[in-house]
Amino acid sequence: MNMLLHGVKYNDFDIQNGDTLEADAFGDRQFDAVVANPPFSADWSAAAKFNNDDRFSKAGVLAPKSKADYAFILHMIYHLNDGGTMACVAPHGVLFRGSAEGKIRQFLIEKRNYIDAIIGLPANIFYGTSIPTCIIVIKKCRKEGDNVLFIDASKEFEKVKTQNKLRPEHIQKIIDTYRERKEIEKYSHLATMQEIIDNDYNLNIPRYVDTFEEEAPIDIHAVMGEIKELEAKRADLDKQIEVYLKELGIVE
Repeated sequence: MNMLLHGVKYNDFDIQNGDTLEADAFGDRQFDAVVANPPFSADWSAAAKFNNDDRFSKAGVLAPKSKADYAFILHMIYHLNDGGTMACVAPHGVLFRGSAEGKIRQFLIEKRNYIDAIIGLPANIFYGTSIPTCIIVIKKCRKEGDNVLFIDASKEFEKVKTQNKLRPEHIQKIIDTYRERKEIEKYSHLATMQEIIDNDYNLNIPRYVDTFEEEAPIDIHAVMGEIKELEAKRADLDKQIEVYLKELGIVE
């Protein structure tokens, strides 16, 4: 339905109804582009048979049974051709969770060098969930093999009622930054492989893009002056209240 609403004719797509992890409907087919927004941290069987499945076996470990995020990512990579590009929306947990997911992340970076960019999106831009998400961009044949681009676009949005919305200018900034692989203070950083190794293959965006805004210094003398002024006003009010109470005969 979503494709029809966006003008894609039914004879231009092939929709398969089923569990894509348990029963791969695409066989050995590969594609120039893979774009997906799989269910976040869904359950899957993680059955022992998948240790011999070409989609997952090369990573040496299966995605956790309670978090299928990397199962979907590895499935999509398997169907991406050598010159293709893949973009997957995922929860931020895939960037830093350890154990099996940490090993898969290390495999994709160290052994395959597939991860091209990590793009952090604003929270609350998807209906049904308010959690912040990211886009993982993957290429099998990367030209910039010695770095990964990190973009923190989490603060670039417009508030529309209860949802946050990316405006065209926000999207264009992300696209331009990615295409030019440029560094923008507090927005993007081109991290070397050594930086990523030093961070133990943790791809959490704040480790690479510093968005900290330094607070203005506090003038203690000015604050003390304001406090004294407020205390003087309060003393005057206390006197006025006392006068009113005496006039009313409440106090002597």
